[in-house]
Amino acid sequence: MDEQQPLELIKRITALSDTGLVYADDEYHRERYEELREISLQLLSIVSGRPLKLLQDFYMPVVDYPTPKVDVRGFVLNENHEILMAQERQDNKWAIPGGWADVGYSPSEMVVREIEEETGLKTSVVRLLAVYDKKCHPHPPQPYYIYKLIFFCKIERGSLKPGFDMKDVAFFPIDNLPELSQDRVLDTQLAQLYKLAMSGDMDVHVD
Repeated sequence: MDEQQPLELIKRITALSDTGLVYADDEYHRERYEELREISLQLLSIVSGRPLKLLQDFYMPVVDYPTPKVDVRGFVLNENHEILMAQERQDNKWAIPGGWADVGYSPSEMVVREIEEETGLKTSVVRLLAVYDKKCHPHPPQPYYIYKLIFFCKIERGSLKPGFDMKDVAFFPIDNLPELSQDRVLDTQLAQLYKLAMSGDMDVHVD
């Protein structure tokens, strides 16, 4: 069995229990969906290594149909075709700038905002490069089901300045990347994104 498979099955059980809680129309079924949800969170904690309290806070009681979380990130190149990256204070590793999508912002608005907050650079979106489903890539085990939207962005103005939750920002050539925060991005994804950005065509990778 693939090492990711138990985690994906548990996340699926969590989603099914949440869906059951949305549509349960009597106390009998609601209690059982709540118990199933609690068991699935305990299993998630064991398999993912994340504290149970963190998962309970993240997986708040649902009032609507559960859906994946969305991570938006910007792929930015300078005039030397080097990749803009930010060093996370959380793990001292590097990733292309981005983060969770917020309610009230379009994906393109969100990625421009994240890039400026993390790196100090004002950018504009050129186009969508890729839509990744994290389960299709060898990221470290995570308790959340996540889609990643990666946008090719161009620099409009500004200078490099790390945001409050960033340790550093810099540009790196594709053949000399720093240690990556693999929760956020993989070297195989950066290679693919670089190829898509440099190709000049409008191809979009979709998992």
